Amino acid sequence: MMRGLRQVILSFLAIFGLSLAVLCPLPSLADNAPALRQDTQAKVYLVSRKARTSIKKATKPVLVKNLRFRAYPGYTRLVLDLQRSVAFTKSRKKNPDRILVSLRNARLGRNARAKLRDKEFPREIAITQPNAHSVTVSLDMERISDYKLLPLRRPDRLVVDIVPRASAKHAPRPKASATKLTSFGAAGRSFRTIKTIILDPGHGGKDPGAIGRRGSREKDITLKVARRLRDLIVQRLGKKVLLTRNRDTFVDLEARANFANKHRGDLFVSIHVNSHPRRSTRGLEVYHFGKASDPEALQVAARENGTPIENTVVSWQYLVADMLTDKKIEASLDLAWTTRKAMIARLNRHYNVVDHGVKTAPFYVLKYTTMPGILAEIAFISNPAEERMMRTNTYLARMALAIFEGLKTYVNTVQTAAR
Repeated sequence: MMRGLRQVILSFLAIFGLSLAVLCPLPSLADNAPALRQDTQAKVYLVSRKARTSIKKATKPVLVKNLRFRAYPGYTRLVLDLQRSVAFTKSRKKNPDRILVSLRNARLGRNARAKLRDKEFPREIAITQPNAHSVTVSLDMERISDYKLLPLRRPDRLVVDIVPRASAKHAPRPKASATKLTSFGAAGRSFRTIKTIILDPGHGGKDPGAIGRRGSREKDITLKVARRLRDLIVQRLGKKVLLTRNRDTFVDLEARANFANKHRGDLFVSIHVNSHPRRSTRGLEVYHFGKASDPEALQVAARENGTPIENTVVSWQYLVADMLTDKKIEASLDLAWTTRKAMIARLNRHYNVVDHGVKTAPFYVLKYTTMPGILAEIAFISNPAEERMMRTNTYLARMALAIFEGLKTYVNTVQTAAR
């Protein structure tokens, strides 16, 4: 009986040991022989002191080194500077309504804790450390109408953008002090003065773009808006403006990106007209570069790129690995949000605009241009009412002015920070 009990115990230990190996696998012996030593009698592999140190370092909580925040026109940005990349989860709670972003295996550093005591810290955001291995970012959705999370690398950061509700305007906002502006690093390449703006009227020549039921062509609308926008920028901002095409001619996507880079543009604005199988769909949306924010965004990018959807996805993966810098992504996001807000505010004076918001998608012209850029889908030509409006000079002039208002706000913000 004792022999049988002993056999059962040994079997249990063998199974339990195997389970631990599956759940917590050690590096391969063949690949990592220097990091392991073998007890030949017990057949147990022990991690060396060097490997134990490496494992301990990997499990050490990630330090949130600093918190930076700044109020932009229409939204506020918070940046968490991280010691290294960190996994996080997102959930929504009620009573009160809030979004909880939980950073796993993280802790607040001294500088970050000090920033939380700053009286100018955004009231819509609360950051706590509920235990020694977790940091929680809480977004007050009773004060916030929209938000965006953007993890970035080199250096590791988590960007949190929030749009306050109109009813929450009384909340104290961060002051745009010179110190915070110059240390933020997101409003342009080294906050340099913006001298040249590249406008990119979509399609042209043999490529008509989307066509409406009344025969309106996207290529004609985008060129008319771009010319009006150019005149506004030159006359009211005094900036140099170049168009990737100034007449009804075909320019491929590669040539457009090369043109912008060759002339060292500081901003890139591509103008397009949307289309949708449902004729009732209408409104505007502004894109900056990134992974498609939803299936429809991917479809729009694929259509404008002239590529199948599966190829569009591949190009995004290639870009992240090889081309874009974090600063360009951040600056493009700023430009997109600022322009979209101004467009909605201006156009709502005359029309009942449907706001599809700011989205991300892997557009070719945004991928290969080296400066911050956006792509504006100004209306749906497939919608009878919007097609009818786009056939009028009044609507085109108002659309150009709406985009201009956004660019003016962005440019003035960058130039203020550069002083």
